[in-house]
Amino acid sequence: MKKNMGTTDRIVRILIAVVVGILFWQQVITGTLAYVLLAASGIFLLTSFISFCPLYSLVGLKTTKEASKDH
Repeated sequence: MKKNMGTTDRIVRILIAVVVGILFWQQVITGTLAYVLLAASGIFLLTSFISFCPLYSLVGLKTTKEASKDH
C-alpha cells in the first residue's frame, strides 16, 4: 500500500472521528445514526493511522505532497 493521504487530510479525519465520539458519549447522537457515524469514524481513524484510503486509490486521488524528482 502506497500512502495516498496527506497530513491535513489525516488531521481532518481524526478531528471528525473525535467529534463524533464526543457527540456519541454526550448522547447528542443516538440510535442507528450514531452507530453508522461511529463506524465511519472508526474507518476514518484506521485510514488516518495507515495513511492509505482505498476509496482514494479507486478514484485515483492523492492528497500527499510528492517530492520533486527534477532537483
